[in-house]
Amino acid sequence: MERVDVAVVGGGPAGTCAAWEAARGGADAVVIEKGVPRDDRDRLGPDSTDAAGMLDYWVDIMGLDPSEFPDDVILQELDGVDFVGPSESVTIHTTGLESSYEHFGYCFHRARMDDHLRDRAADAGASYRVGTGVSDVETDLSGGHTHTLTLADGDEIEAEYLILADGPQRTVTNRVLDRFLPKRESITDYVGAKEANHIAYQEHRRIPEELFDEDKLKFWWGWMPGETAYPWVFPNDDGVARVGLTMPIDLDLSAVENPDSYRLLRPDDDTVPRGGEYVRRLLEELYGDEYDIEEDFPLVEDRGKSGGTETYPISSTRPIESPTRAGIAVVGGAMGTTSAFHEGGYHVAVRSGRIAGQLAAENRITDYNDAWQEALEAELLRNVCFADIVGDYTPDDWDRVFATTRELLSDDRGSLVNWGPTAGLSATKLYLTYRLRRFRGRNGGYIQLREADYTI
Repeated sequence: MERVDVAVVGGGPAGTCAAWEAARGGADAVVIEKGVPRDDRDRLGPDSTDAAGMLDYWVDIMGLDPSEFPDDVILQELDGVDFVGPSESVTIHTTGLESSYEHFGYCFHRARMDDHLRDRAADAGASYRVGTGVSDVETDLSGGHTHTLTLADGDEIEAEYLILADGPQRTVTNRVLDRFLPKRESITDYVGAKEANHIAYQEHRRIPEELFDEDKLKFWWGWMPGETAYPWVFPNDDGVARVGLTMPIDLDLSAVENPDSYRLLRPDDDTVPRGGEYVRRLLEELYGDEYDIEEDFPLVEDRGKSGGTETYPISSTRPIESPTRAGIAVVGGAMGTTSAFHEGGYHVAVRSGRIAGQLAAENRITDYNDAWQEALEAELLRNVCFADIVGDYTPDDWDRVFATTRELLSDDRGSLVNWGPTAGLSATKLYLTYRLRRFRGRNGGYIQLREADYTI
């Protein structure tokens, strides 16, 4: 049996950064990654599917210097973002938060970034077992904590510390944490895939030169039904953009009020359209009068996961604490981290993984819950509050918010996340609602499962 100090389940950004920090702290760390094939990678690795955008202050949350990335990782520097409602829109050029990064943000190649992090972790001394999964984990708490991982290929690994980084699907995390909950409870009561996650779909399409906006993200809100459901365009390199959307899993169209108010629904829809149909409808709505969509916006089939398309789950739930007294830390998407409106949680995954790995190397894993909250609470609480506020928004609500935001920006009194209470009734109401929700979430109120709830 192989024996290590730290076993990490999952080789995405959270798991790889955990292994990197553990290894450079002197611990013997191993990453188990089942691995998936991708058209844009020449070796097995994590799923690496993401719209892959990074805002300026997220760079500081990660604590990674973009100047140290390989040249082919960053695809576009960003100057701002367009938020488009059914009839109102607003363009924002600043997040309003202090940052060391000089641009609004950047779009990056997710698979190349993941591979860069993996290579760096390996250089620090971490080892990888790619191509096999974890079929079982047994934890012995007599005289400390020891975890025995049985792999799908039959091998066994024994570790003092276990870091769970298997993403929003939580295949291993669910089984492990269930053993530390009261008998009638399951971790899926808190982070069950269908109730707590969204599904995302995207296509890599070449955009006509005259339409390619290389330095802006674009989001369309109130165009499709579902809690925080929206289409997007992320500019990449060489005139190619990721055109996609996120929406709740298993949304029932019959439960949608006023379906005719959503521009991407049709009167004859009996069910919510599939991702590819939503993308086609978006492009038709925007450009169908002047362009042939399939001819002028061709799918770039040698990009992405397979044939230029990608489908992936997004963690969209409040975070959970870890049973650290059992020598376990849950990081990244597996712990329920997400960014504003469920888009781009890479920075939180990196930071939470780094914290867990460092503490495991220092034999201080019991400090993990306090440490990630100190580092990430402002970001996570902000995201939870925003998502709660807009959860029931209708198309009219989005138009109202964008009109209000445009007014704030025109007077130099607002930004993406910092609004004052002195710019009219609508803005004041929005501001006070946000402040109230932040107040309610203070002292960990945004966390849905505390360590004290585990039976250890």
